[in-house]
Amino acid sequence: MSDQAAESASGKKQPAWAAARQRRAGEEHRMRTVLVEAAARAFARSGYGGTSIGAIAAEAEVSRPAFYAYFASKREAFLEVVAALRDEFLAAHEFPGIDDPYELGRAATRAFLAAHAANAALLTVVEHEAEGDEEVRAMRDEMRRRPARRMAHYVERLVAEGRADPVADPELLAGVMNATFTRFARELPDDAAAFEQKVEEFTAIYLRLIGVRG
Repeated sequence: MSDQAAESASGKKQPAWAAARQRRAGEEHRMRTVLVEAAARAFARSGYGGTSIGAIAAEAEVSRPAFYAYFASKREAFLEVVAALRDEFLAAHEFPGIDDPYELGRAATRAFLAAHAANAALLTVVEHEAEGDEEVRAMRDEMRRRPARRMAHYVERLVAEGRADPVADPELLAGVMNATFTRFARELPDDAAAFEQKVEEFTAIYLRLIGVRG
C-alpha cells in the first residue's frame, strides 16, 4: 500500500486517509462486537442487576475506559445485546429457497430449538427485564411475533393452494406453536441424538397441526 493511495474492496484506488479511516472503522466494529459478546455472557451468567460495567470489561479483557469508549451505560450495552439476540433469532427463521412443508418444517423447528437452547440463560434475563423496560419488551415481542406471523402467512398460502388443512386459524395456530416450542425449548437435551429426536417430534406435531396434504 502506498502513502498516497490504497486499493479498496472494489479494486479502485482510494486516498490513504480513506483507507486508514476504513481500517479504524473495522477495528472499532471488531471491538464493539467483542464487548457485546462479552456483555451477553456476563448478563447470561449474572443477570442484568448482578452485572457491572467492570464485569463486562473484565469479560472482554479491556479496561473500563475502553468500555465507555463504545457505550455510555450498562443499559446501552444491554440493549445492543438484546438487539443482537433479536437479529439472531429472526435470521434463524429465514429459509430462502425452501418451500416444501416437510423440509421447511424440519429446518424451522431445528433452528428455533437450537437458538433457544444456545441462549436459554440470556433469554431468561431478557424476559425479566422486558417486564419493566419498554425497549427491551418491544424487541422481545418482535422475536415472538415476526416468526409467528411468517408461519401464519405460510400456512395461509398452503391452504389457498390446497396443500394444507390446519386444525385452527393459521394465526392462532402459529401463536400456539410458538408458545409451545418456547416452553419446551428450555428443557432440551444436550445429547445430539436426543436433540435430533426432539426436532423430529416437534416437526411431526407441527405438520399434524397444519394438516399438510400429500
